[in-house]
Amino acid sequence: MPAQPIRIYLVRHGQSEANLDNAVNARLPDHRVELSPNGKEQAAAVGAHLAQTLATAQRIRIFCSPYVRARQTSAAIENALRSAGIEFDKREAIELRELQFGLFDGIADEDLPKRYPDEYGHYEKHKRFQGEFFAQMPLGESRCHVADRVKGVFGTILRDASSDRAKPVTDFIVVSHGVTIRCFRMQWMHYSWEWYEQEKNPRNCSVRLIEGRAGAGYADRLVFDGFETAKPSHQTRREAGQVGG
Repeated sequence: MPAQPIRIYLVRHGQSEANLDNAVNARLPDHRVELSPNGKEQAAAVGAHLAQTLATAQRIRIFCSPYVRARQTSAAIENALRSAGIEFDKREAIELRELQFGLFDGIADEDLPKRYPDEYGHYEKHKRFQGEFFAQMPLGESRCHVADRVKGVFGTILRDASSDRAKPVTDFIVVSHGVTIRCFRMQWMHYSWEWYEQEKNPRNCSVRLIEGRAGAGYADRLVFDGFETAKPSHQTRREAGQVGG
């Protein structure tokens, strides 16, 4: 029996409170940061888009990062699907969490070399040789670590979509974070780490669709533009995976 065609909708969470105010990350760990009021409206908008897109889908499964802002975005999508009478189920996947910034979290770029001179010097050495993808933050991760762990959900997706199952899942909604989504695309599509370094972070509540079937190849395209933060904060740069100048 031929492989089941699948569609994976990659959704970045809505605008967060930290995108607007740097002080949020100084007092809260990243997993507790919530959506801003505008971010909640963005989540409702992407929910409406997905409800219209998936009106005729056979079986839908949501995979969500456990971080609060991703949960809130997923909740808005779930509400839109329910309101449209669309059935789905949901799983949380810790593999889809944001890049962990470790000791660099909530600290201004200009203060990093003063507080963590050795760690910052190690990080900057990678940047000088165009290898920020491999640079690990102290008590945190590198983008390479994220790329390694995000593959943990690939086997589950392919198993859930298998034609051998009584009711294979045809459509997946993955609600996650900017760095994680780029790493997901990189790994699924077999893009290079240099591609990652050149690829911009997705907009809040944007949707990318990976579509195809095992053995026959996949396409990767933007299907919902999402929303730009009018006055991006320091944290917006961090969520794009950028540290320092």
